[in-house]
Amino acid sequence: MKPLRTDSVVLGLALITFAAGTAAAEDKVVTYGVSMDYYSKYIWRGQNVDNSSVLQPTISASAYGFTGSIWGNLDMTNKSKTAPDNAGEFSEYDLSLDYTATIPGADWLSGSVGTIYYQFPNTKFNPTTEIYTGFSLPKVPLTPSFKWFRDVQEIHGSYFQFGIGQLFDKLYVMNENCYCGLQLGASYGWANAAYDRGYFGVNSGQSNDLTFSAALCTQVYTWMIKPSINYSTMLGNSIRDATDKSDNLWVGINVSRSF
Repeated sequence: MKPLRTDSVVLGLALITFAAGTAAAEDKVVTYGVSMDYYSKYIWRGQNVDNSSVLQPTISASAYGFTGSIWGNLDMTNKSKTAPDNAGEFSEYDLSLDYTATIPGADWLSGSVGTIYYQFPNTKFNPTTEIYTGFSLPKVPLTPSFKWFRDVQEIHGSYFQFGIGQLFDKLYVMNENCYCGLQLGASYGWANAAYDRGYFGVNSGQSNDLTFSAALCTQVYTWMIKPSINYSTMLGNSIRDATDKSDNLWVGINVSRSF
């Protein structure tokens, strides 16, 4: 791993934290976030990373369009394929730095750029780094989005993700501080030959995965609680042949707070 990339993410978090100290004087919006996810499986871009229970905590800070976050995957059993006999230990840490903003003169279009540094403690995998760019149409029904992820360290390949989603807010309101909504989403992933060769040993660009999710969003004062159900299937025949579990159904629950 090249230290500069890791340091840049940590520096980004430090700058966002520093911004919090000056935000009051400048009337800028600075937010922090904490969340904890439980999932019955760990599925990443359709790949079954861990077929058993995991916990995934996140901390983040956002200011002026920048968001820095630290995310982890904690294996709860000894059944992980990537980190067997690893119950109670982390098998992945991700450091990310994102910038997202509305395009000037086009408030219907939002663009983003960022980087993700992946580290895999207690496993045989080397760390790697992705950079990405993308856009979304927040004022269009289903909020279509596109992202291009480029691995620049280990895989040197590209993954393209197309997504749609819809939030039905406040379907049931108990009071102004407690209400429920429904969030639906779907994504399709396609990768080039270099990406597929690195992850699956497949020497051609192919459709990778199709994923669907539904979550019940429950706001309770400053906390959000989101139970979800998710389904993912690998699409390309060669990709399916190269994966142990090509179809996955899993459930989860997210508890988060922003302040």
